[in-house]
Amino acid sequence: MCGLAGFLGGKGFIAEAEPQALLKRMSDSILTRGPDDFGFWYDGEHGVGFAHRRLSILDLSPAGHQPMTSASSRYVIAFNGEIYNHLDIRAELEQSGYWPAWRGHSDTETLLAGFDFWGIQGTVERTIGMFAIAVWDRESRKLFLTRDRIGEKPLYYGWQGSGSKRTFVFGSELKALRQHPAFENRIDRHAISLQLHHSYIPAPYSIYAGISKLTPGCLLSISPQAEEPTIVTYWSAASVAEAGVASPDLGRPDDVIDRLESLLKDAVRRQMLADVPLGAFLSGGIDSSTVVALMQSQSSRPVKTFSIGFYEEGYNEAVHAKAVAAHLGTDHTEFYVSAQQAMDVIPRLPILYDEPFSDSSQIPTFLVSHLAKKEVTVALSGDAGDELFCGYTRYKTGADVWNNVGSLPMPLRKLAAGTLRLISEENWNKAATTFGSLLPRSVRQAHLGEKLHKGAMVLASESFDTLYRGLVSHWRDPAAVVIDGEMPPTLLNGRPPRLAGLDNVQRMMALDLLTYLPDDILVKVDRAAMGVSLETRVPFLDHRVVEFAWHLPQSLKVRDGQTKWALRQVLYRHVPKSLIERPKMGFGVPIDSWLRGPLREWAESLLDEGRLRREGFFRPESIRRKWEEHRSGKRNWQYYLWDVLMFQSWLEKNH
Repeated sequence: MCGLAGFLGGKGFIAEAEPQALLKRMSDSILTRGPDDFGFWYDGEHGVGFAHRRLSILDLSPAGHQPMTSASSRYVIAFNGEIYNHLDIRAELEQSGYWPAWRGHSDTETLLAGFDFWGIQGTVERTIGMFAIAVWDRESRKLFLTRDRIGEKPLYYGWQGSGSKRTFVFGSELKALRQHPAFENRIDRHAISLQLHHSYIPAPYSIYAGISKLTPGCLLSISPQAEEPTIVTYWSAASVAEAGVASPDLGRPDDVIDRLESLLKDAVRRQMLADVPLGAFLSGGIDSSTVVALMQSQSSRPVKTFSIGFYEEGYNEAVHAKAVAAHLGTDHTEFYVSAQQAMDVIPRLPILYDEPFSDSSQIPTFLVSHLAKKEVTVALSGDAGDELFCGYTRYKTGADVWNNVGSLPMPLRKLAAGTLRLISEENWNKAATTFGSLLPRSVRQAHLGEKLHKGAMVLASESFDTLYRGLVSHWRDPAAVVIDGEMPPTLLNGRPPRLAGLDNVQRMMALDLLTYLPDDILVKVDRAAMGVSLETRVPFLDHRVVEFAWHLPQSLKVRDGQTKWALRQVLYRHVPKSLIERPKMGFGVPIDSWLRGPLREWAESLLDEGRLRREGFFRPESIRRKWEEHRSGKRNWQYYLWDVLMFQSWLEKNH
């Protein structure tokens, strides 16, 4: 795992600044992505420069140093990521008659040999891995940028400056781009609206005007003279979903489970390849337990596993993780975090996440990464199991509710929604606490008020897509809060993918795979882990697993009301059901109570009405009303307030 940065053009700046020193400043800003080595390369004739920071995982010798040049000298690369099948690619090259004099055993060198033989796109299409890659082609005099299929590794780019100082800048994180003198530092108000709506800024947008995120599964090319880059898609999650649903695997369930287990074992085995200590995150849930079980089944020694616990009731999964670890025989480390230790992470978030990001599970994600880094350099995680095997509660409940209410007359639905909203979330919660013991255990609900108010939103939805957007969004109309901030078109709003043949549940899963997973979950994990120089790997995102999962009929994902049925069957071959079967628990922290208690002064400072007016990004009326209702306990606006607070905190630290 590494970090990269660079630029193309801008010779007006180069006349004023030493390019090597500039490249070093860009790379130093992302030091934690690669503390083991530093390198740069600059071509003065064409005005292109690469900087690289290395976290050594494979081939720890100098033979893995980057930027690296191909054997033919045609290609120069700066590479962030891991290619899990690079030894297979080497073998294929050799069988094809191309046998370069290998200098080492790094996957970077393998990629370059592939570029020489198959070209850049032909090589990328053969990979199994996670990556962000910058390549300079000396023959065509073009810069190429590419990103892995799902978006595990980040890559930003864009033109900045004008005239002779106009520069195409790119890098793993925005903080590297900010080091370049061409960087204009203009905040995109439309991006603020997106962040308030989603809690993240979806690709291709970024918080800065003129700077984009490269969309997963794409290959970008640009020449020094080009006005705009050319972008082609080499792999499409939407197309994979459509193809899988169109041709479901109708084999016997036992045979399908056998093949799923075999494929997952292979994905895990490949991701266990490392020349440094390796372990795994373990929450005790289905996804992480499956990954750890398959790791342990292929390891001659106990796998190192890590989990954190919380003293607050309703947020602690450590006891479940410990039980799974004991059954599997892993070398398990757990750490119970106090509220103060968790809150101490908050001042670091604006620097870690580099642009406003407000999924509050960023806090425990950083803490477990910090814990793991004490013993390992690589950690496998169970992310993406929900999106691929239909695990989120909203999939079933959203579809069930819509099937029940979608055909009802809209006036009746709006009346019912209004009735539910007459009682505040807090009072619904109090009622559930007071009378919950009188109800059957199967129908008791935590956070009842929030769920009933979400139900009201469902009732008032005009279409299923509107319902889905409501389920995955916070501020419904952020343009009413953000001054001059409109909602630009995204995959969820304005330019949805066709997703032909998918039913409502499958459509939600596909949209999550295209948006929530890469722009929220994977961003959260990448920045938290790289902030402590820890590489994370996600076996479920081996693209062969993604494609296999979409060929599974829905009846093998949800059966008899049980979600992730196929994945559970794999897990039950290694871990007893009794250790797994329990209500799903989110990986979160009690932001709601913290904002009323120990974080109250911090939040009040950032949400001060005079400050909001002076900074000029927000209309303060709605924000202040929500803050006052939250402080008093009248309503729980934790997610809405956290969105604003994370922007305010980012603004304070970065501008």
